[in-house]
Amino acid sequence: MLFSSQDLRKIIIPLILQQALAVTVGMLDSVMVASAGEAAVSGVSLVDNLSLLMIYVISALASGGAITISQSLGAQNYQLAKEGAKQLVWVVFFLALAITVPCLLFRNSILDLIFGSIAPEIMDNARVYFLFTALSYPLLGVYNACSAIFRAGGNSRISLWTSLLMNVVNVAGNALLIYGFHLGAAGAAIATLFARLVGAAIILYRVCSPTAPIRIEKLLHYQPKWPMIRRICQIGIPNGIENGMFQFGKVITQSLISTFGAVQIAANAAANPISAMQYIPGSAIGMAVPVIVGRCIGAGEFGQAKHYSKKLMKATYLSLLVVTLPTFVFAETFVSLYHLSAPSSELAVRLLQMHSLWVCTVWPLAFTLPHTFRAASDVRFPMVISSISMWVCRVGLSFVFGNTLKLGLVGVWLAMSCDWTFRAIIFVIHYLRGKWFTKFQDTHASTS
Repeated sequence: MLFSSQDLRKIIIPLILQQALAVTVGMLDSVMVASAGEAAVSGVSLVDNLSLLMIYVISALASGGAITISQSLGAQNYQLAKEGAKQLVWVVFFLALAITVPCLLFRNSILDLIFGSIAPEIMDNARVYFLFTALSYPLLGVYNACSAIFRAGGNSRISLWTSLLMNVVNVAGNALLIYGFHLGAAGAAIATLFARLVGAAIILYRVCSPTAPIRIEKLLHYQPKWPMIRRICQIGIPNGIENGMFQFGKVITQSLISTFGAVQIAANAAANPISAMQYIPGSAIGMAVPVIVGRCIGAGEFGQAKHYSKKLMKATYLSLLVVTLPTFVFAETFVSLYHLSAPSSELAVRLLQMHSLWVCTVWPLAFTLPHTFRAASDVRFPMVISSISMWVCRVGLSFVFGNTLKLGLVGVWLAMSCDWTFRAIIFVIHYLRGKWFTKFQDTHASTS
């Protein structure tokens, strides 16, 4: 077998800790911003969903590079893996820069278009927060690309320790700027920008060091290698479109939620980061699937690819059960950290408990399983299904349940569960048919 149980733990456990750290700091960030009032935390929450649209596109391309590098390592072509790493850093950086420029130039117009109906005090906080977070996209792009390189090489610890330092800087900056200088949403955004600068600098230094498992040599002497760039993009672009459509759909639903009033906006702002805790193990294992299965595919070990995909799915279900149970039981305690009004708190608790049931049942099949297809270069199928499901189920039904049936925020979250269920059914059928195995040979042959 290509991976022992110890090898799997070395990849997955640091990723789980890294995801837990990111989500915990995200919650702490929201709690600290909440001290500046509901307008501040609502503005930050709305922009975070818009920023995630940009970040998901960037990280999707990085994940495409990780799959390409893993496949090269599986084929024992180490020089190709190193070349792919160098191309990945530059391609992701240029993509992030291309996203940053229009966000800075048209940030007010973008926010007015999407969230134009929100209260002026919420919009003021959203505008200043968006300004500084947009500046950090290229830095986050470099960090994601380097993390993907280490992950593909089977070393997730470096990105974990870098993430730890980055988040310590973020929290310290929040404390100084929010509590010390009373900058509210602006303080949180500036702290995030500086923390991402620190993280990008450290991990870029590590990936260029002689001890790196996949070392980038002569980083500044860059020459595009178009066959490798095409391989990265053939996986990364459909994945980026899928992630972008997913997050854009969430932005549309956020725009709908912004019409429901301050109580429901605040409840959503609290429930979102807490519910994100429940994804921690599933997201971490999902990041490991392309690396593990991709290396099996690159080595031509299709039986092992199927074995590990099933093993990782079982681990996902077990870990999600462990996480969601305390969230369900202690939902009121978690929500109380946000100091919301009674109506907002009650609604947030109700949403969290509903969400817990869905995560334990259909979420892994909807979101962890399709990483197996991507690892075999089968990226178009999950892209098409996910996009259809997002727009028909989540966006379409959000308006039906939320507006037409007057269910408000509860209707939007119900539409989300319908989205997950549809994806899960289709992806299970696709997996059982087994045609995703053949995609790697087709893609590899077209770019070799």
